[in-house]
Amino acid sequence: MECKSKNSSIRCTVKQCQHNMQDENYCSLNTIDIGTHEANPTMPECTDCNSFVKKSC
Repeated sequence: MECKSKNSSIRCTVKQCQHNMQDENYCSLNTIDIGTHEANPTMPECTDCNSFVKKSC
């Protein structure tokens, strides 16, 4: 089993992500990559967490 530790600097509520701490709303990665799918992002919905990995189980 993978041992993960909470990064208290990165909050995350995406329970479907492998890096989410599940019991707490935090990420276990040291850093994350944020990107966009828009040419000119103007709202939070235009941004993406490129570090997202779908949880396998």
